[in-house]
Amino acid sequence: MTVVSKISSLQAYNMLLYKNAVHPEFFPISGRRRIEHGEYDFESWIFRGGHVLRFEFDSVVATEVVTDRNDGLPDRGLAATLPCAGEKDHETDFGDHITYMASVQTETLSDHLYISTYNELVEHGRMCEGLMSVWADELGRNNLSMIDMQRFSDQVHVQAYHCRSDCGLVLRTQTIFQIKAD
Repeated sequence: MTVVSKISSLQAYNMLLYKNAVHPEFFPISGRRRIEHGEYDFESWIFRGGHVLRFEFDSVVATEVVTDRNDGLPDRGLAATLPCAGEKDHETDFGDHITYMASVQTETLSDHLYISTYNELVEHGRMCEGLMSVWADELGRNNLSMIDMQRFSDQVHVQAYHCRSDCGLVLRTQTIFQIKAD
């Protein structure tokens, strides 16, 4: 694998933030999980190489999409597009009642470190009963997308991991959707 292809694969990933729900028809979803807790509703979808997180409270919706493709996704309700390369933090409010915080970290690992990290994340996903999509690429190399979430009375914490064997990419996101106190 050349350095150029590793960089271009990494640069393809973006985090998109929407002020509305995004229809599932835009994604080849392989798993989903829904949490209804008190006054909020949360749903997560996993697919090969990406995820969708939707948080709704008091008729306000915040949706996070992490994907390596941007074609064919809706523009309606798009609040921000953030490249995932490197390390970054983002915080914003959705309406008067939802605070959204996210941290993104990407690493491009050697084959040995990638395999070790992949194996650790698969084991973590099984132990935490995470939402996972595991697949082999056309060369038989292992790939993973996984979501681990924790529910609290006024917030949801989500850790998502995407491992791409074609470029040794490990993309980690940590997201908090929180109901703001009045």
